[in-house]
Amino acid sequence: MSHPVKPVENYTNTCLVLGFVNLLWVFAAIWALFGFAFVLLTGWLLNLGINRLARR
Repeated sequence: MSHPVKPVENYTNTCLVLGFVNLLWVFAAIWALFGFAFVLLTGWLLNLGINRLARR
């Protein structure tokens, strides 16, 4: 019994938007708890990690 393969929906945009929303609330929580300097430090560290992954 083989069933025909149905195409699935593309959730790429939804995933990217929710990732952005999560990043915003995490940055807001860090800002509220530790201050803006820690938000900048966290963003810088995330950027370093992303660039390191991109080089691989």
